Amino acid sequence: MKATKATLLGLLIMVMACGPVALGARADDGLQTLRETSKAFSAVAKKAIPAVVSVYVERTVEVNSPYGFGSPFEDEFFRRFFGDRGRPTPERRVQRGQGSGFIISSDGYILSNNHVVGQSDKILVTLNDGREFEAKLIGADPKSDVALIKIEGENLPTIPLGDSDKLEIGEWVIAVGNPFRLAQTVTVGVVSAKGRAVGILGEEGGYEDFIQTDAAINPGNSGGPLLNLNGEAVGMNTAIYSQSGGYMGIGFAIPINMAKFVKDQLLSGGKIVRGYLGVGTSRFGLTQELAREFGLESNRGALIATVQPDSPAEKAGLQPDDIVLEVDGKEVRDWDAFRTMIGMMAPGATTELLIWRDGKRRTITVTIGSREEIAHAEGAVNRLGIHVQDLDAQLAREFGYRPGQGVIITEVAPESAAYKAGIRPGMLILSVNRQRVQSVEEFNQVVDKARDRVLLRIQTEYYIQYILLPLE
Repeated sequence: MKATKATLLGLLIMVMACGPVALGARADDGLQTLRETSKAFSAVAKKAIPAVVSVYVERTVEVNSPYGFGSPFEDEFFRRFFGDRGRPTPERRVQRGQGSGFIISSDGYILSNNHVVGQSDKILVTLNDGREFEAKLIGADPKSDVALIKIEGENLPTIPLGDSDKLEIGEWVIAVGNPFRLAQTVTVGVVSAKGRAVGILGEEGGYEDFIQTDAAINPGNSGGPLLNLNGEAVGMNTAIYSQSGGYMGIGFAIPINMAKFVKDQLLSGGKIVRGYLGVGTSRFGLTQELAREFGLESNRGALIATVQPDSPAEKAGLQPDDIVLEVDGKEVRDWDAFRTMIGMMAPGATTELLIWRDGKRRTITVTIGSREEIAHAEGAVNRLGIHVQDLDAQLAREFGYRPGQGVIITEVAPESAAYKAGIRPGMLILSVNRQRVQSVEEFNQVVDKARDRVLLRIQTEYYIQYILLPLE
């Protein structure tokens, strides 16, 4: 018994003696891991900072009145008695802005945001070493918010471009930029989500596939790189979600693969040519309720509601009610993701679509078209900045109209007069210049005869309105 007690006492002493040592060892290991992580962040920042630039822009704008809204000279009473003599002439003023960018070639090509440099009259770039350059705008793409500028230099520091498709949720990322004119600011976070479409590039026409991160992004960060731990740019910081105007833990970056797609086209031809299928979806896309109605358990996918005549989609055999589940083996999250996938394909390329039709999975091979081809085929329609389609029975049921009632609008160019006037896909054109139109052919005939503007009678879900549009 005494031996047993002695043995137990010895073991207890050993456990008590070894316990703190083991805990201390684990703590030291944890601290060492943190130190190594910190060194990794520092190494990435040290290498990237010289290639991150401050971008200062100037643009000239016309201001109609020094009084702003509510000028007394704009009042009908003043005009009636004094005519236009008292109205001030438009003034030209210089607006200044600031953002970020990063050098991607040793001879001075720089990626930034379209909303930073796209409408500028003058672009000044400041490097980390204090050197200043006047930059030239090579090209900009409002639909993706990507721009490419150029400074004249040699042997400039650069940031390599990574592969944003390989980025994982939860992965460490580092944002570098110049928020609030605080140059070369580095913040660290993780990838919070991928494939975000948040509507900041316009309800129609924009291509959004944002990386969401909690790395602090603030005004002035726009155009700076989002880096992985290899020091590669995997995104371009673009926007934040904020109710205060500052950081709230939600930032958005353009995937670098999308930026590369735009950059390559700007370098090769100066314009962006995107892939095109000629399909449209319903107002709310593939809801969970609709997915169950079609026999699917998940609402992940893109529901096709319309197929334009003579389009690549129609030629490939796609039909209304088809649901696209995969593109070349990659899962389709929703309509925005599907549209972006197709848009980033080269016209003439072939792709395989896995679709859901009549309760079965099918594979369809499609040859991608281009929007330029569609524009050429529908020249009269594009004079208004819109695309229209015959109102068949399927579309009439989908949108609550009567077949043959008019032509339905399927697309509106985001910078067009039609878009600015409030015209959106899903609206129905009943007449053009007081002539009733019941087909695309009739619509084109009337628009072709028009000179400088057209009067559209349009029906929406709630009302009928008249809109006068200039012809482009």
